[in-house]
Amino acid sequence: MRSNLDPLKSSSYDYFLPKELIATYPASPRDLAKLLVYFKDEDKIVHSTFNKILDFIPQNYSFIFNNTKVVKARIFGIKQTGGKVELLLNKSLPYSSFSVFIKGKVNIGTKLLFDNNLSCIVEELVADGSRIVKFYKNDKLLEHFELFNMLENIGHMPLPPYIDRDDEINDEINYQSVFAKTSGAVAAPTASLHFTHELFEQIKQKHGTYFVTLHVGAGTFKGVEVEDILNHKMHSEYYEIEDETVKIVESSKKIVAVGTTATRTIEHFYRTNIKSGEADIFLNEFNKPQRVDAIITNFHLPKSTLIMLVASFIGIEKTMEIYDIAVKNGYRFYSFGDGMLII
Repeated sequence: MRSNLDPLKSSSYDYFLPKELIATYPASPRDLAKLLVYFKDEDKIVHSTFNKILDFIPQNYSFIFNNTKVVKARIFGIKQTGGKVELLLNKSLPYSSFSVFIKGKVNIGTKLLFDNNLSCIVEELVADGSRIVKFYKNDKLLEHFELFNMLENIGHMPLPPYIDRDDEINDEINYQSVFAKTSGAVAAPTASLHFTHELFEQIKQKHGTYFVTLHVGAGTFKGVEVEDILNHKMHSEYYEIEDETVKIVESSKKIVAVGTTATRTIEHFYRTNIKSGEADIFLNEFNKPQRVDAIITNFHLPKSTLIMLVASFIGIEKTMEIYDIAVKNGYRFYSFGDGMLII
């Protein structure tokens, strides 16, 4: 048991993780991942597997999933002036612009060339290291959906930086949920990756199933770099919430949110009553969930806003205790890792 943890300090959310516990491939089948269940009211932990998750969720709970679809957001090319470049989409912006990250030095006006006559021009350099660009096909400006369609042919799945390998053909399936529908994410909502088609069908037969869309951006991997977490500038991501989901959120029904992204979308809507836009809500011990009753999630990076979100449900002491137990029991961490249910 750790002591003297201050929920206000980012250093309190640090922990040691052996490198071999960073999952580089998913469980096969994906619902055979381990599942740690924490019952809040009983202060009890149960170790199980993800395919048994329905054993732990009462029938009066409705599931809310994030149906965002990961774009093949990593592309390789060259500068018009020479030199290789790697570009990672971050998020769509208004006026056919995109926020991107580019490996290598670029200036405003730099033109980058990719396969299939795709190019982009750097329009702005942003202080956080991102770049604002516009994409062209044979010099015709591309809308967001046109670019996403092109990337299906020339792009690579944007595996997270801690997965230390090149993307493979199977990642096009493995790094995508079985209910992915709306293209726009550059990172998977990882709690969703545990669901097989069969498990998803079982849930639909026993529970209400509803959807939100939040297009996960690369900012999800950005750690909290300030010691006082309330001084952290939270990234924003585009979201939409369907009318049927609105009805559930506005009802008194119990909700289990599948993942931190679904949780943030629900909680942002619950506070603002705005059905689409940019969500930048930062859930932590000083901004606790008001609507979500239970959460399915993975094990997250140290000092990340995601581990702080977990602490918003159960407090920092219990969060860090559970993480230590997960490490001790050989749970696999991060995007392709094991799951946790807090209920």
